[in-house]
Amino acid sequence: MSGLRLADEAATNALAGELARTAPPGAVVYLHGNLGAGKSTLARAWLRAIGVEGTVRSPTYTLVERYPLAGGGEALHLDLYRIGAPGELEFLGLDEAGAALWLVEWPERGTGALPPADLHVRLEPDGAGRRARLEPGTPAGAAWLARLRPEGRLAPDS
Repeated sequence: MSGLRLADEAATNALAGELARTAPPGAVVYLHGNLGAGKSTLARAWLRAIGVEGTVRSPTYTLVERYPLAGGGEALHLDLYRIGAPGELEFLGLDEAGAALWLVEWPERGTGALPPADLHVRLEPDGAGRRARLEPGTPAGAAWLARLRPEGRLAPDS
């Protein structure tokens, strides 16, 4: 999918809402981008869109935050910026997590220790807003993106 122009935080929230609404069960999403690109903003909006209430903490220091979901299961939000090696993820108990959603910031630091991404979201600052590029990582991710296109709600940036 070509890039999307997200003019402001409201546009980022709208993207998160659309992705949350159409996500397959157990979706694994890798959030890519430099510091300040909007990964945490997108993750927070996504968690809100799936019904997470109360404080949505950044997992910068805890590495993982778990959010129980009303329909069962949980959403995981990981920030791997501070890990030194993928092996450190073994101590987080993620293998048995069975999460309904994985949102992973800095996934390249967990290479080999994470489930494969259904969707890669690549973010970069662009003036007062940002650009997002959505790329499938699995057949489920490709089907997910195909569901988004016909609705016209995520019109690509020209």
